[in-house]
Amino acid sequence: MLLGAHLSTAGGVDKSFDRAIELDCTAFQIFTKSNRQWNAKPLSADEVARYHQRQQETGIAPVVCHASYLLNLGTPDDALWHKSIDALVQELERCELLKIPQLVLHPGAHVKSGVEAGLARVAAGLDIVHNRLPDVQVKVALEITAGQGTTLGSTFEEIAAIINACQQNERLAVCFDTCHALAAGYEFRTPESYQAVISQFEQVIGLERLKVVHVNDSQKDLGSHVDRHDHIGDGCIGLEPFGYFLNDARLQEVPFLLETPVEDDPDDNQRNLAKLRSVLA
Repeated sequence: MLLGAHLSTAGGVDKSFDRAIELDCTAFQIFTKSNRQWNAKPLSADEVARYHQRQQETGIAPVVCHASYLLNLGTPDDALWHKSIDALVQELERCELLKIPQLVLHPGAHVKSGVEAGLARVAAGLDIVHNRLPDVQVKVALEITAGQGTTLGSTFEEIAAIINACQQNERLAVCFDTCHALAAGYEFRTPESYQAVISQFEQVIGLERLKVVHVNDSQKDLGSHVDRHDHIGDGCIGLEPFGYFLNDARLQEVPFLLETPVEDDPDDNQRNLAKLRSVLA
């Protein structure tokens, strides 16, 4: 079972493995730079070497990276669009140094330019990124969103539209977020509705593209289009439905990663991971 959480890299990216061991993680997620800043100092050769050494020592893999929240490939603003493209290139280069297989990315927001224009803008931006990095192996994993405001990617069809419009779409994967999906209107809280949603995902996107699952409860209910994560079992999803995901044999090789609130580190993550382990068959 590939199960973990989003962990701090305070003190260096290699330090995340110590935190992962403390939580008994078998996979985890990090930022390789501040998620609230555009620029970052380059990863030093020593830091990269320590990271690889700790990964080899612990055997924890995969490690997934999440891109900065500042990026918006869907924007009609040319300056921000080009800045986002440059930043995504930088993030992918950092992931490549660390041999991180997936970089999770929010597709962006169309900022009132319209869904169709926004989706085309995202795909065009990804094409530029791919062309600038012909040899990079890291895949961009487009994340399902809650659909808040003008945010793109709240339906499987919108994610599929971006993928299908990209010239090198074999370099794209998908991240399913349980909180976002419920808020976007996907009902999966019964065994039957769960199977229906996974079948829909398979039909529209393809399960082979599903490379990351963010396991988060939701403060807001079905179709709210509000992105507010909650502790496992405390929100509108409840505990039992997480078992449908975790025990699905089709998702056996997909990492399940918490992004639940962390006010008391590491206790909050420990409690949430314990709840997820309690529903494992």
